[in-house]
Amino acid sequence: MIQPKLVRQTEYEYRSLQMPRGTSRNAARQLLTEHAEYGHWELDRLRLLPDGSRTVLLRRRIIRQNRSW
Repeated sequence: MIQPKLVRQTEYEYRSLQMPRGTSRNAARQLLTEHAEYGHWELDRLRLLPDGSRTVLLRRRIIRQNRSW
């Protein structure tokens, strides 16, 4: 008999950041590094728009704790 494989769905919360046109690569890297280190965010998507601005989508896992009283 074949056992079904359990798949756990991971839930994420998302945060969107807008960086203006004049933001340097170094400043953007520093901002994203701080979000990753202190807020446990990871980069989901980064879009460089034709006008030079950046749209960044960050995500982090939602950890649910079971209440057992």
